[in-house]
Amino acid sequence: MKEKVRARIVVTGRVQGVFFRSNTAEKARELGIFGWVKNLEDGGVEAIFEGEKENVEKIIEWVRKGPILANVNKVEIEWEDYESEFENFEIKHS
Repeated sequence: MKEKVRARIVVTGRVQGVFFRSNTAEKARELGIFGWVKNLEDGGVEAIFEGEKENVEKIIEWVRKGPILANVNKVEIEWEDYESEFENFEIKHS
């Protein structure tokens, strides 16, 4: 059985108004990752990714670039205990 992990990320830069959340959700669903993504009041984006370690690492690599219109300055990653609390991947609206 493959290792399951959970990562909380915060992305800063030009990441709002560039379809960052919708593209992240699409990529997460492609990779079989569960969790959520949302905009932050300070202009950043926060997400929780749960799934197989290899796929979570893949989406984190994708987030470092983001969609074509994005300009990612920084990605903060906090590894947390895997909880298996999600049934899908959703876009949260603040």
